[in-house]
Amino acid sequence: MPLLNDNDIKRDAMLLLNDDDMKTEKIDGVIYNMSPSGGFMHSQINGNIYHALRSQLKNSVCSVSMENLDLYVSDNEYMIPDIMLFCDRKRVIHDKYKGVPRFVVETLSPATAYKDRTVKMKKYASLGIDEYWIISPKEQSVELYYLENNVYQLTASYIFQEDKADKAYNADTVLALRAMPAVTLTLQEIFEI
Repeated sequence: MPLLNDNDIKRDAMLLLNDDDMKTEKIDGVIYNMSPSGGFMHSQINGNIYHALRSQLKNSVCSVSMENLDLYVSDNEYMIPDIMLFCDRKRVIHDKYKGVPRFVVETLSPATAYKDRTVKMKKYASLGIDEYWIISPKEQSVELYYLENNVYQLTASYIFQEDKADKAYNADTVLALRAMPAVTLTLQEIFEI
């Protein structure tokens, strides 16, 4: 097998940079590759949250998106929240959201967990996003963060327990959005596969 030369490496790098199908985020001048995808549990959890929120927001001015609507901080900086709820649809311009969502969720994957807990958390706080949930498919946990004085404070944390015989059973625990208390999810709805 022939060795790659510098021209081959440069060509392959340019192909990657020009790949329209490759998901990336650009935060504080750094481009992050979103591959590989989070996997089956990641997509199931995001789908569960999306469908539960969407059904409750029917006939409202608010919308929810899942994984495919970029949140533009500026013309040159963008993120892709796993779940984003917003109530100003006029700020969706050319398939890019250019506003401040009411609520975002990041579902952790091995490729994104550190960034979701640090870089993105800081950026979401600086944007003034009121509520941020971090969900771990591996741990089956949910952390609820509320923005207080421009910094997220951990308000509640749950590890899903669906065995009714276990004293820690909590599958029917109801989580409500702070800005919209009538919009709720149970832990069972989140982690149901």
